[in-house]
Amino acid sequence: MIAVKDLVKTHPWQRVLVKDMPRLRVLDGINLTVPRGEVAAVIGSSGSGKSTLLRCINGLEPFQAGTIQVDTQQLLPDTSPRSSAASLLALRRNVGMVFQQFNLFPHLNVMDNVTLAPCRAMHWPRAKAEENARRLLDRVGLASKLKAKPEQLSGGEQQRVAIARALAVQPQVILFDEPTSALDPRMSGEVLAVIADLARDGLTMLIVTHDMSFARQVARRVHVMHAGKIIESGSPSEVFTAPIQETTKSLVREFNAK
Repeated sequence: MIAVKDLVKTHPWQRVLVKDMPRLRVLDGINLTVPRGEVAAVIGSSGSGKSTLLRCINGLEPFQAGTIQVDTQQLLPDTSPRSSAASLLALRRNVGMVFQQFNLFPHLNVMDNVTLAPCRAMHWPRAKAEENARRLLDRVGLASKLKAKPEQLSGGEQQRVAIARALAVQPQVILFDEPTSALDPRMSGEVLAVIADLARDGLTMLIVTHDMSFARQVARRVHVMHAGKIIESGSPSEVFTAPIQETTKSLVREFNAK
């Protein structure tokens, strides 16, 4: 479902090359495959390139080399909003994105946040979009919050609305960028329970997370990033029980010490 090959992204402030100064690579030759129906987790220290990888996969960030394939849609280094608007729209109809900071529209209530994309991007009738939204909001435990504005919701509730919004266009893939990092432990538990429920449905998901316990419980495969590279991949038992790379061993020691 997702195939990333030799992906390279450099820092945007290095667009103008200085003589004898190499480009600083945020992503340095990433190769990653996520089969259909798999839940994969990406872990690593802050600044390792995890979130940038997700943003490239969803076409939110340009890149300088390599290819990204999501089902039948391909992104190339020259893909841009101006030259490839139709291609990016088709990609985002198949790829949902849940951000760290929720990114709900503050002036819209919960129902309108969830129905906006199906109505605007997919031209669904309002009645169909609302029926779909009610079903999804019930699934994430927010059936009673249809008319609430984001400011009236807790952080965990806002993130669950964001998950319902991502599901509303019936994507084949959902990307999660640190979905619980802005939440307290109780709210994190609410959100992680929803994601675990989606995993049982066989939805293809790529999850960037600092929550090692969640990655170990839910992911089928774990990828470890460091300095813009994937340095180790394996099943949760392999990565967390018998890591190979010293960076991975350090992450596991920190996790076990908590």
